[in-house]
Amino acid sequence: MNKSTLTNTALTVLRVIVGFIFAAHGWQKFNEFTIAGTQAAFTQMGVPGASVVAPIVAGLELAGGVALIAGLLTRVFAALLAVDMLGALVLVHAPAGVFVANGGYELVLALGGGALAVALAGAGRLSVDAAAFGRKGSKLGVLA
Repeated sequence: MNKSTLTNTALTVLRVIVGFIFAAHGWQKFNEFTIAGTQAAFTQMGVPGASVVAPIVAGLELAGGVALIAGLLTRVFAALLAVDMLGALVLVHAPAGVFVANGGYELVLALGGGALAVALAGAGRLSVDAAAFGRKGSKLGVLA
């Protein structure tokens, strides 16, 4: 494999795995915890505007995760998910230290870093973005 093929494969693997984890967490907020339960948990954690923020975060994580898996509007959703994780890090997890078993930030840091990497690098060739916007000369090619 040449470097370009390896890079595109790596971007696809990163994008799909990070997207899957975000989608799973968004699904969990809707279906296992429920939005009301997520709002209550966010309130208990001290998240400002928890009643408004909880459904937005749940929707972003679910829809954004699915979009990352497909590679659709990848840079936009990846950047929003990175900001989501920055908020989780600063507002909730940082005081608990590194380890997730103690409520720490290792998972949000890994997901935020993965999302930021995808936002910076783009979706790669194996994506809806590349198929739809990746044509030579396309002004929307920056999405891929």
